[in-house]
Amino acid sequence: MKKNFYILVLLVILIPLAGEFKFFPFHDSFRVSLGTPIFFFFLLWARKVPLILSALVVGIAVVAFRIFLDFSTVKNFQLLPSLIINFPAFFYYFTYSLLFYLMKVKNFENRFPIIIYLATFIDICSNIVELAFRYFILRDTINGLIIGEVMIISLIRSIFVLGIFSMLKLHEAELEVIQQQKQNSHMIFLISGLYEEAVELKKSLQDAENITKNCYNLYRHVQNKDLNTSTEELSKKILSIAGEVHDIKKDNQRIYAGISKMISKESSIDYMDISEIGNIIINSNKKYAAFLGKKIKFIFKANFSIPLLHIYTTLSLINNLVSNSIESIKETGLIKIIVYKDTEYINFEVHDDGSGIPEKKRDLIFKPGYTTKYDDSGVSSTGMGLPYVKSVIENFNGTIKIESIPVISGTIFTIKLPIKSLAKI
Repeated sequence: MKKNFYILVLLVILIPLAGEFKFFPFHDSFRVSLGTPIFFFFLLWARKVPLILSALVVGIAVVAFRIFLDFSTVKNFQLLPSLIINFPAFFYYFTYSLLFYLMKVKNFENRFPIIIYLATFIDICSNIVELAFRYFILRDTINGLIIGEVMIISLIRSIFVLGIFSMLKLHEAELEVIQQQKQNSHMIFLISGLYEEAVELKKSLQDAENITKNCYNLYRHVQNKDLNTSTEELSKKILSIAGEVHDIKKDNQRIYAGISKMISKESSIDYMDISEIGNIIINSNKKYAAFLGKKIKFIFKANFSIPLLHIYTTLSLINNLVSNSIESIKETGLIKIIVYKDTEYINFEVHDDGSGIPEKKRDLIFKPGYTTKYDDSGVSSTGMGLPYVKSVIENFNGTIKIESIPVISGTIFTIKLPIKSLAKI
């Protein structure tokens, strides 16, 4: 809404001023100016601004500005004659917008010949409407020669504007291609890096499994007091296990270094607008809810004043909470995510209408290993999600609190983080 308001304000200022770059082709009150090409360009370019509202605002602004100029420059200024001379211009802009809307011109913006025809036709019709008003009210001349000249002027103006518009669209497409190439390169870099770390991780897991077997065998020897195993052999086995643990440590250090480098290297792609991050959160968790066979409605709300946020940290924190909310809902429910900013902090709220958390267990859920979730075979989850979230938040000097009313409103998690810890300022 704020962006649309600024666009309308810009039009109210720009088009009346451009309308003063003019000439009078028929030597009467009818003028040809730069206001029309700019207005046509705006109609092509604007996406969410209501066309009829734009026509009303621009038409009134043009008439008001011309009356103001008359007031400033004419000695014996009279309001009514000035209004009669200038108000037909309002019907030009209104007719132009109405026809532009009814003929759905934007649907043909990639078909150059059709849009030239439509734009010329609309311009001619709008000019004829204005000429008709001037003829009946001011007795300005209107005939076939004038209509012919209007058609030529309309064609030239439409081709001129569409030429500029096409060049800008081409430039915009080129920028999008460049940006897409950068994103693709970044994704290839991440995937290739993660592939390397996955190979290292697979080796580390295999080593850990071997160590587990060796430790168990050593345990059996000790428990059974195997007399065939000397102290020297036990020492060698323990030393061998220590060496394997050391190798795992080194592998994990390399994996950690590689992943840390990928996620901590700051660039423009590491920070994203909150609305884009919200789309990622909603889309990914919709898929997770569908995977669990649950029908959950997601609502995301954020104010416009929030700066760009670090993608990975924000997703890591909020996705943990949202996935917990999904798991707490039995079959159908609602999850609402609210993000807002105060003076020094960014606040995240995750609401759900799930089963809620009893007050006596609210402190336990942040302890590592504590869980109430089990899979179909009875195996518990790790219980590390919320402890991780709390640890990250505390490292950023933030806070997390929980409210739960099981019968009425489920659970509300609220995260409060300093802006400087998460935002690109």
